[in-house]
Amino acid sequence: MKVAYRHISTPEDASFVVKEYCQPRFTNTFHFHHGHELILIVKGAGKLYAGNKVVNFSGGEIYMFGPGLVHCFCNDNLPADTEEEAAHAIIVQFTEDFLGKDFFDKLELRKIKELMQLSERGIKFRQPPAVLPGMFFQFQANQQMKNLLILLQLLDGLSQQNSENVLLLADDPRKIHYKDVDSKKLESIFKYVLENYHTHVDSKSAASLACMNEAAFCRYFKRRTSKTFSQFVNETRISHATKLLIGTDHGVSEICYACGFDNLSYFNRQFKIYQGKSPREYRKALEESNASTPSFRPTDD
Repeated sequence: MKVAYRHISTPEDASFVVKEYCQPRFTNTFHFHHGHELILIVKGAGKLYAGNKVVNFSGGEIYMFGPGLVHCFCNDNLPADTEEEAAHAIIVQFTEDFLGKDFFDKLELRKIKELMQLSERGIKFRQPPAVLPGMFFQFQANQQMKNLLILLQLLDGLSQQNSENVLLLADDPRKIHYKDVDSKKLESIFKYVLENYHTHVDSKSAASLACMNEAAFCRYFKRRTSKTFSQFVNETRISHATKLLIGTDHGVSEICYACGFDNLSYFNRQFKIYQGKSPREYRKALEESNASTPSFRPTDD
């Protein structure tokens, strides 16, 4: 998972580009763009690394990334040889000045400009109203003007979302330092955590993958991500715990051990640090929220 820069290429007569991916798994490396990116996850589930944080992702969610924010979607627990299309996404990419340098400074468009600025930290729209995911399916080939109007409507709709539906994915991006020379080290470290968080993960093993001694590795990881390695591992485990709490009927104790924790009290403390609620309170709140919000389903053509 190499950190890579990806140029947003657009046709000569278009100001933005729309792409659709249908494949067995999400295969992107850790990468960033020089412009903005809107993503609808139509199908797929797993972990998203954005900046220095990890969250769950699933179908029906919308994400927005600003310039320079490193991110990567990784599927959960798929067989290496699977041929099923478990990754389906529609992506819209555009630069900040794609409609002119001062276009979004106009009063009517200030909220969209604020949204674009906020996307530098990465945004997850947790429960967007069905009309917003539906707009991604309205883009059509060779319909530039119609597509432009759809994009503006989409950005306007996203800028109007309530704060409780908006999750910022990364800390201040200016505090997160990724360089090309870090790519191989970070690749092995993130992959190691993703594949082993449910069992045993330790800084000594991670340090050996980065070809560093343990003390030097811990300092290095903190400088690059603004968090300790143990904090990152716990965050990955807690993100998986939230998925199990709402997606299964497993008890809290069972979920604790399934996510790699070996102490229930420690799990409860860490969960409250990251989520602001106990596991039981979190499950109850999500169940009540999901019961009152219809899930997104793409229409069949």
